[in-house]
Parts: sequence; C-alpha cells; structure tokens
Amino acid sequence: MARKIRMGMIGGSLDAFIGAVHRRGAALDGEIELVCGAFSSNPEKSKATGEALYLPANRVYDSYEEMILKEKELPEGERMDFVSIVTPNHVHFPAAKFAIENGFHVVMDKPLTLTMEEAKELTEIVKNSGLLFALTHNYTAYPMVKEARQLIKSGAIGQIRKVIVEYPQGWLSQLVEASGQKQASWRTDPARSGAAGGVGDIGTHAENLAEYITGLQITELSADLTIFVEGRMLDDDANILLHFDNGAKGILHNSQICNGEENDLNIRVYGEFGGLKWRQMDPNTLIMTNQENGSKIIRTGVGNLSPHAQAHTRQPAGHPEGYIETFASIYRNFTYALRARWGAESKSGTGGGLGKGTGVEGYDPDIYDFPSIEDGLRGMAFIQTVVKSANSAERWTKFEI
Repeated sequence: MARKIRMGMIGGSLDAFIGAVHRRGAALDGEIELVCGAFSSNPEKSKATGEALYLPANRVYDSYEEMILKEKELPEGERMDFVSIVTPNHVHFPAAKFAIENGFHVVMDKPLTLTMEEAKELTEIVKNSGLLFALTHNYTAYPMVKEARQLIKSGAIGQIRKVIVEYPQGWLSQLVEASGQKQASWRTDPARSGAAGGVGDIGTHAENLAEYITGLQITELSADLTIFVEGRMLDDDANILLHFDNGAKGILHNSQICNGEENDLNIRVYGEFGGLKWRQMDPNTLIMTNQENGSKIIRTGVGNLSPHAQAHTRQPAGHPEGYIETFASIYRNFTYALRARWGAESKSGTGGGLGKGTGVEGYDPDIYDFPSIEDGLRGMAFIQTVVKSANSAERWTKFEI
C-alpha cells in the first residue's frame, strides 16, 4: 500500500526562519507529511510549535534524543522515516550522528557541521551506515542552474577559463545581533556558527554553486576576510581568488554588509567558446554569451531544455520558479531515492518500507540529484581553507580535506 513518507524535524520552532521554509518545501509535492518534532531545546517552545502545526501531543518531544529513541520504538509505517535537521550549526553533528546511528535517514540544512573534525567523522558515519543523507544547498535545484550545468557538460561553452560567483547581502550592515535579533545572534557567534560568519552562512552556497554548475573543484585559494561592523566576532565580508582543477581562475565574493542588497547570489562562467550568466533574483533566466553572436536568453519552461531542467520546472513559462520550490525539489528527489531503495529492497526480499509499488517509475539519480555528504564535506573544507588563508602570509593556500 502506498503512503506518504513520514518526516520528523529537529529545530524549526515558530520563531525560527529556516524551519518553516523546510516544512513548506517538504509538503509542496504531497510526498511527505510531518509526523513529529523536537522543535526547540526549550520544551515549551517545542510544545507550542507542535500545537501550531496540529501535531498530537505525544509526537512532540522535549529533545531530539527523546524523539529519535521513542520514534524508533514505533511500528514501521507509523514512526518517522527520516529526520530533517534545521538547527543552528553547533547542533548539526550531534543530532545527525544520533539519528543515523539509530537507523534514520537525514536531510540537513547547511553547512554540514560546526568543525572540520566533525564533518570528517559524520561523513564516515553516513558512508558506513548505508543510509541516505541530503544537504540543502537549495540553489542548485533551480531549473536554470540545472540547465547551465548540462550546457557546460555538453561542451557548449568549451573548456572553462573563468568563474565569477558573488553573494552580496546587506542585512548585517549594522550590529543587529546586539539587539537580540535571533537570526543574527547565532550566525555571528563562533560557539554556534563555527570558525566563519558570512563565509559559512552564504560563502558556502557560492562555493557549492560554482563547483556544481562547472563540474570543477577548487584546488587552492587566496582569501581576504574582514569584520567591518565594530563589535562583531565573525567575518561579514570576504573576497577570495580561486584556482580550479582544470586550470581555470575564479573570484568569489560574499558579503553581508553591502547596504541595500537583498539576496543577489549570481554566477558568471566563461569558456573558450562562450559564457553563461545566472542570477538568483531572476531565476527563470539564463543568459548564454558569445563574442560573435552576442547574447541568447534561455528561459525556464521555454524551448528544448535538458531533462534535468525540465524535471525541476514546476510552473508554466513566465511564472517564476521560487525559493520554496528549490527546497521542494531537494525533498522530492530525496523521497524518490528513498522509494527507489524501498522498491529494490522489496524485490530482493531484504526488507523495505511502503513505497509506490517497486519504486519510482523512471527514476534517474542523475536527473533527480541532491547535494550529498561529500558536498557538505567540501563546504567545510572551503570554510577551513578560507580562514587559514586569511590568517596566512602565503599567497595561495591549498584546498585540503
């Protein structure tokens, strides 16, 4: 019998930002239902959130440890199938480790962990468990990002020579964390955010987007980190030169003090035959450039796009594919992978949950991809390398995991 996949959530109380985004994204395709949660380290906050989400009181827990252990005792098909972790960074590792060690698949917000040591340990735990793990680098799920990746794979712009990726915001132009603003207070606190501020929060998105679209990997970098706002403990501006494994050169700039900027993640990739440009604030448009022929506009839902772009297009042409939809695509692709696994287990007689028949019809993991534990590990290595470079007198710092 087919059923929805059951999700539990760690973090994401009513006064959190990203938890509601994850819940909306997970629910969008009707594949997932939220059945339980430990929404805050404060039991009263967790209870209030559960009530607001119409969850039964006995499925709202005071801690993630309690939730995981009690859910594990429930029958299959009643207990949660996976857990979504949407806490500040310092809780990522212990919560994910505990969930995986108790047999639950995990979807988690980025960055992967608080430290590189935790990231390496969690990567080994996930690999040894055989369980599914997804990291919500959501920007890779836009249709035109998928199209750009496939165009580059096809050789449409030739060998890549130059990558420019930018992520400017302005919301931390003042010392808002001093007023108790929740989103600012933990992101600028080394104990909860980690070794980097803006680099960990949005720089990792820029790094992940650059590597995802191009298929290249950063090999070394030269970083300049700044704290512009007096009294802040972590970086709010970063300017980074990049070298890639094919010889391409790059520039990565992320900042949270660009006064007046909203959320202008954008990327430009230039190859020997042409270039590609994409902006998150105009996500339906991809521009292909060429010295001889000028610019060509490629639009979501129009023309002969790749299967990868089409699979992530939800709206008719002219209707913007939005931020929530990118989370929805990651959650949907994760459920497809889970159902396909259940179907394979059912066929082989090795167990299995209640998937749709023998798995998802026509499931292709290359088309329905999602960021992995390895992407998270590279993100943590990026943070580590940037901080090391910024504190070094050396011109270049090797990107090492």
